[in-house]
Amino acid sequence: MGPSSKSKIILSMALLGLVISGCASTTDSRVNSSSSVNRASSSLNADAQELVANVSDRIFFATDQSNLDGSSRATLRDQASWLNQNASVRLTIEGHADERGTREYNLALGARRANAVRDFLISEGVSGDRLQTISYGKERPVSLCSEESCWSKNRRAVANIR
Repeated sequence: MGPSSKSKIILSMALLGLVISGCASTTDSRVNSSSSVNRASSSLNADAQELVANVSDRIFFATDQSNLDGSSRATLRDQASWLNQNASVRLTIEGHADERGTREYNLALGARRANAVRDFLISEGVSGDRLQTISYGKERPVSLCSEESCWSKNRRAVANIR
């Protein structure tokens, strides 16, 4: 083997070493990134569990109504207090309706319900930048039957941490 062949082998090995070390650092950063996502996800889950356990994540409405009753206001005051103590938490407020009525009517009703909750939380000092609303109308029932006992569970607004 001549000096030229040895140089080519050494150069090839050096290049291979660089490629391998580059792959290793890429893998490490993906693992670190993945564990950061897992920590953030578990933090969100802990916040969501705390909200549900200590405050309540939902309120209920009367048939064809989007106004807040006394019980709903009390729950929302507790939510606002919790949100003001947990300033990094952002919510999506879902508006829902029971199965009666057209799809379009129930989407509009769900939107009015979600907006009523959002407006109340803002009036209690929660920044509107932290609140997003969405209406699902009658598309995501929690209880399936054609009776008041089910309908009353489906007429709701739910706060989900995002």
